[in-house]
Amino acid sequence: MATDYDAPRKNEEDASEDSLEELKNRRNDKASGQVDEDEVEAAEAFELPGADLSHEELTVRVLPKQSDEFTCGSCFLVKHSSQLAETRDGIGYCVDCV
Repeated sequence: MATDYDAPRKNEEDASEDSLEELKNRRNDKASGQVDEDEVEAAEAFELPGADLSHEELTVRVLPKQSDEFTCGSCFLVKHSSQLAETRDGIGYCVDCV
């Protein structure tokens, strides 16, 4: 927004009077408080925790653990052998859990 530096400046009293007049005009305007949003359409976009997802299908192909992978004994995630930090009692632990 451009500023006209040659225009006379208003003091604080003038500014508060203008804003009070604007508020009074807005109060009389009935449509100013209405929002143009469909509530049903907005509600469909939200995913509630614990929602019933039984009709959803898994679209990711799951592979079994490969020969160069191990299951961490702490976080139980399948990780690549390059993530193996140490082995205790035959159980491997990843670098994140050690």
